[in-house]
Amino acid sequence: MAEKPFLEPRIALNRIYTRRGDRGETSLAGGQRVPKNALRIECYGTVDELNSAVGLACVSLEELRQGQPELQVLRNILHRVQHELFNLGSILATYPDDVHPQQPRVTEIEIERLEQEIDAMNEPLAPLRSFVLPGGSRVNAELHLCRTICRRAERIAVALSHEEHVPADAIGYLNRLSDALFVWSRWVNHKLGAPEVLWEPNLAASANR
Repeated sequence: MAEKPFLEPRIALNRIYTRRGDRGETSLAGGQRVPKNALRIECYGTVDELNSAVGLACVSLEELRQGQPELQVLRNILHRVQHELFNLGSILATYPDDVHPQQPRVTEIEIERLEQEIDAMNEPLAPLRSFVLPGGSRVNAELHLCRTICRRAERIAVALSHEEHVPADAIGYLNRLSDALFVWSRWVNHKLGAPEVLWEPNLAASANR
């Protein structure tokens, strides 16, 4: 059997609170104490927020797939993405000098997989003639929520890269994932037969004065 590329977790969470964070600091993977509002913490904290939103979309797809078995394809993809996001958080929570060669991370392989999935799921979709708004189905809106959180995580990662080292694949992954979430949101409505909500500027209140 081929050796797995990443180390398996070696943790024991037998106590949830430690009181060590009561003064506004937390620990990185290497043990360094840093302020909880440090940009690195904000970065992997936003990735964690994104993971929670992806989990919500997974649950919605699981509920929908009873009558739409094709949706299991996307549910499986999102489940994999959750693990990839945790791997991304691992590397973002670690200073470069403390990174283990087999520490979980995202790589070019994960980025290429997303690109393949974007191309495959975009192929049956009609070309857009306007921007789309979240809606048409609940899971579409949830995936748009994931997309916007992902964009925020990417912006924070770029800001962090101007101050500290951030692996290029980390930023590339977030960029590609946000594109994927956009395509997946459209694909879901396509599979559900739900209408896309197109941007219509003149539906604004000022257009009716």
